[in-house]
Amino acid sequence: MATRVIDGDGHVIEKPEQIIKMMPSPYSERVWPSQLFPPLDHHHSAFLVDLPPNSFRDVDAQGWVDFMDFANFESAIVYPTWALAVGKYVEPHFARAATRAYNDWLHEYYTGPQNRIKGIGIIPMIDIGFAVEEMHRVVEEYGFVGAMLPSNIVKGTLGSPEFHPIYAAAEKLGCALAVHGGAHDNFGMNDFNNFAGYHAVGHAHGMVVSLTSMLFNGVFDKFPDLRIGFLEGGLAWIFMVLERCAGSYEAFKPYDPQGEMLKLQGDETMREYILRHLREGRIYIGIEGDEPEIAYAVSQFGSEPLLFSSDFPHEVNEETIQAELGELEQNAGLSILDKENILRNGAQRLYGLKEAA
Repeated sequence: MATRVIDGDGHVIEKPEQIIKMMPSPYSERVWPSQLFPPLDHHHSAFLVDLPPNSFRDVDAQGWVDFMDFANFESAIVYPTWALAVGKYVEPHFARAATRAYNDWLHEYYTGPQNRIKGIGIIPMIDIGFAVEEMHRVVEEYGFVGAMLPSNIVKGTLGSPEFHPIYAAAEKLGCALAVHGGAHDNFGMNDFNNFAGYHAVGHAHGMVVSLTSMLFNGVFDKFPDLRIGFLEGGLAWIFMVLERCAGSYEAFKPYDPQGEMLKLQGDETMREYILRHLREGRIYIGIEGDEPEIAYAVSQFGSEPLLFSSDFPHEVNEETIQAELGELEQNAGLSILDKENILRNGAQRLYGLKEAA
């Protein structure tokens, strides 16, 4: 690839023993590794599947740099693996200790030693005041580029007013927020009898619910400088949101005497409203290189909101990433600028990254 890629969604695999040591007493003496994060769901507990060779391997900071050199990545923004379940904590005191320790661990072992690795903090959705405080800390002290919002939380949906202080803080800091799936229980799929189908629907469902809740609760109107990414759900789900939200708004326009919901401009339709926020840089979508709808998406709302996501080192390896990048490069429906937006510029805008020297 001629373009130096910015990976908008990579991962680290946590080492609970190291993180627990960073927790304050008495947690550091009492917590077992299996207790550190809530379980993703019962399907992940029976993870008997055939994976690509050498995927889900333990990759330290140097291993990430080696991968970036192989794939011609300039930098990568990394998300957790087991801590994708951060929205499922129910004990605020434990959530505070665990999320802070994870962020300290990420900085000490990844973003501190290697500045090409960019951190995303995790915050406890069960304690909004602490979440805001912790987001300030990791952005201002550690240089993290934002915070993760889990798509599955124990109470409310991401548009709920109780979460608006998080959006106000992110807007003030000028940092990104990113909705990320991973925990899929209680999405109406608990009885799925195979992981592949559960995974396929779960990630996309979390994106649909999260964005729809934010849209109808007017999050992007109330916080016009907010930048939110929606990651690892693929691309097709956004077309469902565009169609279903537009039709439902026309049929069941919210009664809003307090002015708390979304605000259309003039004779703007709901579809145009969503497209406007995509085009104006408030909504971003993480995609992979082999998705067949990329060119169609670009024809509808441009390539600026799209960013390449490797998902490394999860269910991918060097060869599968190379194949994805090759397929994207050969996509005849995309211009050179489209490819640069997807591979670099979209992530740069979402995460507020400066040009490398």
